[in-house]
Amino acid sequence: MDRLPIIYVRGYAGPTSGIDTQVDDPFYGFNKGATHVRVGGDGNPMFYQFEGPMLRLMTDEGYQLLVHGDQHALLSNAAAGSLPAAAIWVYRFYDQAATTFVPQSHPGVLSWLHRHVTADGFDIETAAAGLYDLIELVLAKTKDADRVIVVAHSMGGLVTRCMMQKVCAQPDRKRASDLISKFFTYGTPHGGISFDLAALNWAEDAFGPAGSQIFSPPKMYGYLTPGAHFGDEPAAGANWDPQVIPDDVFDVDDVFCVIGTDPSDYGLSKVVVGPKSDGLVRVEHAYVKGANRAYVYKSHSGSYGEVNSEEGYQNLRRFLFGRFKVQVTLDGLAAGCQSPVWQADMRLAVRGLPVIMSEQLAAHWCPIQLTDEAQQAAASPDHAVPLVTTFVRDAAEDSPAPGAAAPHGGRSRYSLTLRVYQLDQQAGSFNFGDHLEQVPDWADTLVADVGPNAAGTGLQTWLAWNSEVPGPIANFDPITAEPVQLARVTDHQWQARLAMPTQARQLPILGQNATLTITITDRQAAAPAGD
Repeated sequence: MDRLPIIYVRGYAGPTSGIDTQVDDPFYGFNKGATHVRVGGDGNPMFYQFEGPMLRLMTDEGYQLLVHGDQHALLSNAAAGSLPAAAIWVYRFYDQAATTFVPQSHPGVLSWLHRHVTADGFDIETAAAGLYDLIELVLAKTKDADRVIVVAHSMGGLVTRCMMQKVCAQPDRKRASDLISKFFTYGTPHGGISFDLAALNWAEDAFGPAGSQIFSPPKMYGYLTPGAHFGDEPAAGANWDPQVIPDDVFDVDDVFCVIGTDPSDYGLSKVVVGPKSDGLVRVEHAYVKGANRAYVYKSHSGSYGEVNSEEGYQNLRRFLFGRFKVQVTLDGLAAGCQSPVWQADMRLAVRGLPVIMSEQLAAHWCPIQLTDEAQQAAASPDHAVPLVTTFVRDAAEDSPAPGAAAPHGGRSRYSLTLRVYQLDQQAGSFNFGDHLEQVPDWADTLVADVGPNAAGTGLQTWLAWNSEVPGPIANFDPITAEPVQLARVTDHQWQARLAMPTQARQLPILGQNATLTITITDRQAAAPAGD
């Protein structure tokens, strides 16, 4: 995949005192790594050195970090088309609101209090307009780059969306799709931030200390809608959803959202936001509808945060540079099955990585709700349950040295673990009469090897359920002797279908027609795969 300029957009810094702290970091937090994984084999946090997403893009993908004392001055003074495309730029939109760059008198109590409850100098629409200007400047000074990649944390994703949906809609402005190639967010409250306590939601909407009113879902309408003003709300009965990016603005297939599911490692906000969150943003509000997504057991920020995590980086790298998109859906769900309540856990792992790429677990408050999906299937017979989406790199790019053979014959190995279980609820309470805690009604792991076909023109895949593999998985590479036949859907897309195991199809929620569909898309629209 092409190496395009990457622009980082940070999240909410709070009041002026927090802004002053953040502007002291030359890279607004994107240079921070971590030295812990959440839990080791003995249940304790363990040392694991992750050098941060900025440095990893430099070592893995050959990016440069051009600073020279002032990135913006460097850009402004550079000759047109003189800078490399594979460069990282940090949008320092908070600098104008900081007080550390101007002489300060000795503040009194009221001045100190003012700095801790207000964010004078920050406005989301001004920040969005500045992002548009920065992107145009980067493109003007960069050689062989027609668009940029935007990577945003938290509120940075809303700044970007304000630019895409409102600033770009102004006369004589370019469309978002003409400026941005891909848009990646960590923990962005695409649906706003809401609390378990109604009084706090009211306070956020009415007062919004330190500019936090921008996270109130009704207030988002004003800065995401062309022609609207901040404070405007959608008309009664209007079909407006903050988690929707209109089709004519940007293709959501070029959007990826990392969703944090660990509230326990965040600050005090976890108490009022609730458990089904990353400690600040609720799981159901952390994505753009229709976009690619991954669920990671990380908090909103901090030592166990999403940005400074291997999980976040691995999803970022594959989304930006993976040639093939792989989607797995569950088809043939038993339509109309409503009682008892059925749920499923999902976990995606990749050979060679020490982390889970994506996981939706009841223990993390985000299982796949099969009963709800069955009701949708009843209304739409073609309804498929999305299980996971991931991206596969071109094997030629991962060769250890020029001319050397890629390990495992260039094949990547993925595993998709599924656990299906039922919850017997009566009158809003659990019935534990026939219950076995933590015992699924069915569980298995699909092992998938994905690699180049014999002609070298595309991909082929080998699939097997772990329960059918006679021995350790590592002893079989590829997992089966023969690859699965791929059916052509379009010139650059292919599908494979795999019946769920017999035991799984005995469950009433799945039924005899339950099938996994694996769809592989060549994002470069290259020669046919699997032929």
